[in-house]
Parts: sequence; C-alpha cells; structure tokens
Amino acid sequence: MPRRPLEGIRVADFSWVWAGPFCTLQLAHLGAEVIRIETATRPCITRQIPPWPNGQPGLNRSGYFNQYNQGKRSLTLNLKQPQALEIAKQVVAKSDIVVENFAGGVMDRMGLGYETLKQLKPDIVMIALSGYGATGPEKEHISYGPAQVPLSGLSSLTGYKGWRPMHVGISYGDPNGGLHGAFAVLCALMYRARTGKGQYIDLSQWETSTAMVAEGLLDYSMNGTQPERDGNHDAYMSPHSVFRSAGEDRWVSVAVRDDNEWRRFCHVIGQPALATDPRFATLTARKQHEEALDALITAWTSTRSAEEATAQLQAVGVPAAPSMSNKDLSTDQHLTSRPIFTYIEHPEVGKQQHIGIPWLLSKTPLAVQRPAPLLGQDTEYVLHDLLGYSVEEIGVMREQQVLT
Repeated sequence: MPRRPLEGIRVADFSWVWAGPFCTLQLAHLGAEVIRIETATRPCITRQIPPWPNGQPGLNRSGYFNQYNQGKRSLTLNLKQPQALEIAKQVVAKSDIVVENFAGGVMDRMGLGYETLKQLKPDIVMIALSGYGATGPEKEHISYGPAQVPLSGLSSLTGYKGWRPMHVGISYGDPNGGLHGAFAVLCALMYRARTGKGQYIDLSQWETSTAMVAEGLLDYSMNGTQPERDGNHDAYMSPHSVFRSAGEDRWVSVAVRDDNEWRRFCHVIGQPALATDPRFATLTARKQHEEALDALITAWTSTRSAEEATAQLQAVGVPAAPSMSNKDLSTDQHLTSRPIFTYIEHPEVGKQQHIGIPWLLSKTPLAVQRPAPLLGQDTEYVLHDLLGYSVEEIGVMREQQVLT
C-alpha cells in the first residue's frame, strides 16, 4: 500500500470554527496526524451548532463539526493553567506544523507565538490564518467568515440592479482561507525538506478572499469604474441566468457564451428565428433587451424539468445545469458514481453520510481514516503514548482540572 503524502507528519492544531479546521482537514486527508488542542471550558463553536442527527444536540453530535474534523484527534487542555500550557508546548516540540486562526496577537499573549515555539522546535512550520494578517492597523480585529464576503468586495458585486450589496449564502472566506492555508503549509514543508528550515506563514483571510474576486478591483484600478450589480446576469454572456423550470422551486441555469451558442440555443427551444432577430442577434443587442430575453427563455424552461432542459442544451454544447438542492446532491447519479460521498461510523451518532475527499490521486489512494473525535477522546494517547506521562500523572492532572 503506498504511503499517504503526509504520513509521518504531525500537526498541533489550535484552530477552531471553520478556516483553520478546513486547512487541517486537507492535511488529515493527506495523511498527517492532526491533534486538535481544545477545551471543554470553551468548546469550539462548531461543536455547538446544527445540524444534529435526529435534532438532538451534543458536543460530539454536530454534523458541522464532524464534517470538517474527520481524521483528527482531540486533546483537551485548560490553557489558563501553566501545566496545560507546558503540555501544549511539548506537543508542539513533537510536531511538524502548528495551525491557529485566532485574531492577531492571541497566540503571543498565550505564550505560544512563533518566536517562542521555534525555540522548542527550530524547524517548525507555523501558520496563522487570521482575518486581517499579522501586520497592519487592523491586525487584532476579530473576523468571522460572513465579514470576509463584504470585505473582499464580493458583496459589492452581488445583488440585483439598484439593490443593496448582498451576501453570497455561505461564509466564503473561511474555506477559501483554509484551502490557501493548506497550500501554503505544503509549500513550507517542501522548503523544509530542501533546507531543513521551518518558517512562519502569515495568512490574511481578507486577502485570500480578495484574491478570488480580483476582476472588479482590476476594473477599478485600470478604469476607475465600479461594476454594477446585475443579479444573475453577466457582462460578457447573454442569456446568463437561472430560470424557473417545471416543479416546485425548480430552476435551471443557462450560460450562452457567444453567437454560435445562441444560434444552437434558439434551435433547441424551437425558435430559430430568434437567432437573427435584431433584438437578440448579437451580445450587445441581447444585453440591451435582456428582460424580454429572460421572459422568452422562462416560457420555454418552465414547461419542462430542469434535468430535461439541461440534457437538451448540453446535447448541443450549450452550458446548462439544474440548480441542485441538498437532496439532489446526495442522490445525484453522477456524484454517487464517484467517491465524493463516504459513510463514517461515529461512536455517538452512528453511521452518517459525509463529504469525503474531493480529489483523486491516481498513484496515492486516499480515504478518511477515522471519524471526527469526541471532545478529549485522545487525551490519554497524547499524554501517555506521545509524551510519556504515567497513568498516575494523568489522573492527578485530571483532578487538578488541567485536562478540561
């Protein structure tokens, strides 16, 4: 069996909520041993929010937490106690990577900043996935994912014409920052393999979000213009929107990229004359008459299912797709034919469907190694097997509330 890419690499994971855990999820998928350092006195937010199986809450039952912490271990430490802080440092000394996503300066104030930790492990790779970065006037500001969407400029591009800026529906900045973070960690590990030297990675979730929506910023820097919000329309494609289809709350997306696709589209909907109609013959004309165009297309899409419309348009090379519900995704014939979904047996919630590893390596088979950990599940393993504490010493620490 081939070794997994990060097998033998250990991660001391101080992160919580979504950005940091999404980063360490990728590292766990690649084979790293990820040890979450958490506390029962202030559990991770995602342990405390739904969805819950059968609607029954519990610190180990959150689908949110269990999705993004697959394959990890959990060590509970009350870091307000000096002995717990020393144990955290001992874990770092036996690790290759440290991950945190607190506001700037928090780890330093806890006595766990990079300058301190590299004295314990000179080749340590440490990444801070803060909201604003480690430098700058707002470096200590607190940030959660929803704030990253308007900060990045994405909200200014999202919404209907004449309406206020709108959110995009998820905390886009978190997983985006997490993926960038995992990539940066892999780069730092490659550098360490060549030089033997660790390094500090300063990641700003604001910046990683902005990097993904650069078109509007570039337009302003080059032309001094702010793109106008225009719903589901696109400045360079028309028709381009999500159209009502047959059935309750069913929709199909369509994107026509050029005049050749427009002609094929017109034949599919049974109105070839529209291809030469002066109102729609060119992109410029279609943009000028977009309201009328949308009405014509809705008249066609609303008489058939989203899947039928998709099949007809895809058959002639016109991009189209149904707007999928969560139910659609979990039962889709194409998705279920691939290994994106996995069933994980969890000690408290039983066997549940999860999203597994969304990329395949032809020479390196990967699989989720274990379910998300119960709170503190691996405390004995870390203290006894990894750090060498005796059973008696661990018992005393429990009595003294060091391990809460």
